[in-house]
This record gives sequence, structure tokens and C-alpha cells, in this order.
Amino acid sequence: MTDRIDAREFAIEIARIAEANRCEDVVVQDLRGVSEVCDFFVICTGTSDRQMRTVIDHVGERARLLGHRRFGLSGYDDAYWILADYVDVVLHVFTASARSYYDLDLLWGDVEQVEGWQDERPGE
Repeated sequence: MTDRIDAREFAIEIARIAEANRCEDVVVQDLRGVSEVCDFFVICTGTSDRQMRTVIDHVGERARLLGHRRFGLSGYDDAYWILADYVDVVLHVFTASARSYYDLDLLWGDVEQVEGWQDERPGE
């Protein structure tokens, strides 16, 4: 196990996993100072239930290596909206229709997005 990384780095790592597994429209939202629930949302759209579950599984494996424990998982069986709660970071993997319907991007539209996360390297 490596040293535990901070919430921002972990959110970026999750986003990279989602992107590497071909999720679409991957967004990292910075909720620090806005939400008492968590510090970051990672929101993405999956194209199949199998892909969505794969992202959740890969994030879970990587989280354990990085010292983050998942405290909640919802929607895994239905794969319409899968939510993985790592306390400081919450991952939302939606189908396209679920993402459009719940529209977390608009609901939390006034929060800052982490820009350029695709280019950041760990420790930056």
C-alpha cells in the first residue's frame, strides 16, 4: 500500500480511471467550502452497465492501494446511476439518460471545476 493521497489527487485519479475506461464527459467538481457532505464529485457517463461496473471496480481496487476506503455503494446492480462514496470524494457514474435527468452538473453548476486534471501528474 502507498501513502494515502489527498482528496483532490484522489478525485483526479478517479477521473483518470473513468476516462481510461472510456467513460464520456468526465468532470471533477470542487465542492470544498460549498458542501458539508464531501470535497469533490467526479461525474461521468458510461455507455453500458458492464463498463459502468468496471469503472467502479477499478476505482475500488485503486482506492485500496491509495489508502482510501469506500463507505458506501449504491446502484451497482441496476447500473443506471452508480454512486461510490469515499467520504471526501464521491463518484457518480451515470447512464446518459440518468445524467440528463438528475443533472448534477447544473445542480452544482456554481462550483468550481478542476480544470486540466488530464494533464496533471501526481504530486503537482
